[in-house]
Amino acid sequence: MSEILQVKNLSVSFFTPHGEVEAVRDVTFSLQSGEVLAVVGESGCGKTALCKSIMKLLPDTARIKSGSIAVCGADITDYTDRDMRKLRGRLYSMILQNPMTALDPTVPVGRQVAEAVLVHHPRMDKEAVRRRVLELMTLVGLDNAQARCQQYPHSLSGGMLQRCVLAIALAGEPQILFADEPTTALDVTVQAQILDLLREIQQRLGTATVLVTHDFGVVARAADRVAVMYAGRIVEIGTAEDIFYDPRHPYTVGLLRSLPYFAAPGEPLYTVPGMPPTMIDPPPGDAFAPRNVYALEIDYQEAPPMFQISDTHFAAAWLLDPRAPRVDLRAGGVRRG
Repeated sequence: MSEILQVKNLSVSFFTPHGEVEAVRDVTFSLQSGEVLAVVGESGCGKTALCKSIMKLLPDTARIKSGSIAVCGADITDYTDRDMRKLRGRLYSMILQNPMTALDPTVPVGRQVAEAVLVHHPRMDKEAVRRRVLELMTLVGLDNAQARCQQYPHSLSGGMLQRCVLAIALAGEPQILFADEPTTALDVTVQAQILDLLREIQQRLGTATVLVTHDFGVVARAADRVAVMYAGRIVEIGTAEDIFYDPRHPYTVGLLRSLPYFAAPGEPLYTVPGMPPTMIDPPPGDAFAPRNVYALEIDYQEAPPMFQISDTHFAAAWLLDPRAPRVDLRAGGVRRG
């Protein structure tokens, strides 16, 4: 697989009347063609802000303070909105969290998919557009695509709407797909269908996918690699096997322990203690230190670097320093297998 996206030391802030909100802080990661990278973390940790920063869909109050974004080897960090319009849809596309608000309620869904097709192929004739719309709607698993094209969003279920949004996102045949919590508002059965569909499309079209979620169940079903975010930083990154079977950051362990699967019979479900910090004034050192029962003195003074655990696995925790005391993070209840 070849590297299609590389983000280096990216920092993004929102400037508000109350102060500077440091939404993304010194984030570095890469994405290979054809892989699914899940970005996991609590609400407000910077997952969506990271994706929108890469697509340059930030509001006027936001600014990329430092770092670089390279796509297919080209540095797009300083691209203007006019430059980015040439890339959006063709190079990468995004599935937003709520399909009902992403679609126009006054326009049939087939026409909305057709609009997306024409944006990228303005000279395509009417019959070719119709065939392409039916092809896309069939690709995303909508039965009786011809009839669905005539329906309005309010007459479709949540799962069907998400499939329509996915068809629009795929209209430009993007190389990278950002899926921002695409299953949040769906029931468990439909959620599984959408995740399987995303995986099927990724395998069929070779599309790289960045899957934003706070649900480790979604991660287990769909991801090749996982990046765990906390307070605007990536605190651990590795393959899905690395993260599930050998977590090394206390926050990752806390998230895993919060899963019902890991709860001991008759015991209350574990919760990570404390609250996330405010990003207007993030604490010095490791932002997770006040919630970390294993925190060292240095955690309150200096942010940890990324320690390499294996060729694929990295974590930012002072507990991984050779000088740190040995701690069995999994003793809290995460079981293997």
